[in-house]
Amino acid sequence: MIDSSPPAASRLQPAVLSLADIGHALASGWRQFAAAPLLSMGFASVFVALGAILFALVETLAIAPISLSFSAGFMLVGPALLAGFFAVSDRVRDGQKPAIADIGQGFRKLPRGGWVVSFVCALLFLIWITDAGTLYGFMIGREPTAFARLLQAEESVQRFLFYSSLMGAVLAFIIFTVSAFSIPLIYDGRADLVSGVVASVRAVFGRFPVVMAWACLLAFVIILSAVLLPLMVVSLPVMAYASRALYFRVFPPH
Repeated sequence: MIDSSPPAASRLQPAVLSLADIGHALASGWRQFAAAPLLSMGFASVFVALGAILFALVETLAIAPISLSFSAGFMLVGPALLAGFFAVSDRVRDGQKPAIADIGQGFRKLPRGGWVVSFVCALLFLIWITDAGTLYGFMIGREPTAFARLLQAEESVQRFLFYSSLMGAVLAFIIFTVSAFSIPLIYDGRADLVSGVVASVRAVFGRFPVVMAWACLLAFVIILSAVLLPLMVVSLPVMAYASRALYFRVFPPH
């Protein structure tokens, strides 16, 4: 009788990884984007539009410094978006032409364990924004601060950005460690919730320098794109496809 259950975490051993693998993953991400640019940008534009609405609301409420917290917080909810990009990536890798329906199919394919990880990401995002709002109240207070004033880099704003960034970095590291490889493993049916998370943590700490280099690059690109919002229509799909390519280098398919 053939065992069709996901393998235990002990059987999901990460492969040796080097900085060159990051370059290969980025090149693969760009090629996949170039194979389906309109579909990729169309899906990413949904999040660009949501970001534009959010930034407009922040400007209206004159709480501009917290906009950077929202930008960094995108790293916490990002894993929940990957299933749609994974489906497009897989179609391109198979030499097929992806369609809009594939994005929805990707989300429908994601097992319950993947949604649990995504829910935890969203929960930590809410905690992060709540903490950032509390810190904002203590350090800046009720005084209106629009984006024009944010550029003046006042001392209170600088202190808020520094300490809120420290808090966000801790949460982002936790989420990245748990979700970086667990979501694709769960998506592909190679792990369940527990074994996927354990394998992800093992991969992050077992290949720490290279994986952290990737995490820092990912954070820089996404945060910069969230600040310069139109860039995200390209950077988001490219980095999503690249993350899938890197996952296949860490956990090669059999």
